[in-house]
Amino acid sequence: MSFIGQSAKALFLKELVAGMALTLKYFTKPKVTLNYPYEKGPLSPRFRGEHALRRYPNGEERCIACKLCEAICPAQAITIEAEPRDDGSRRTTRYDIDMTKCIYCGFCQEACPVDAVVEGPNFEYATETREELLYDKAKLLANGDKWERAIAANLEADAPYR
Repeated sequence: MSFIGQSAKALFLKELVAGMALTLKYFTKPKVTLNYPYEKGPLSPRFRGEHALRRYPNGEERCIACKLCEAICPAQAITIEAEPRDDGSRRTTRYDIDMTKCIYCGFCQEACPVDAVVEGPNFEYATETREELLYDKAKLLANGDKWERAIAANLEADAPYR
């Protein structure tokens, strides 16, 4: 560009005027900001949030204590202890997840043959102490009971891709 062209550009502040025009263009458009606690954006059915243990519709817990989730967990965040029941089936006596270790990879959910352990849609589970992030079986079952409808819908939506 010639010296005269550069001088004219600087004299008339072409870049500044173009920037102000762009600002005015977006100033008049509707805003896309969400009022977060009251409005929430959409989540994918494959979103991996807080863990939960599911139950069958009759109320029996799904986990058969196969320990595949414990074996596949790369962070070794899952601890399972099991014992046989009177009817010969195995069920867990202890199922703990250390959420401070968890890397939310979803391997535990993929490894489970009965969809017992899942990563649900809840992403709002901040705590004040580290001990609150050590989930035991009761806490995981409570999460499953609380989020069962959303979890079932997400698993059904994701089923064609599994």
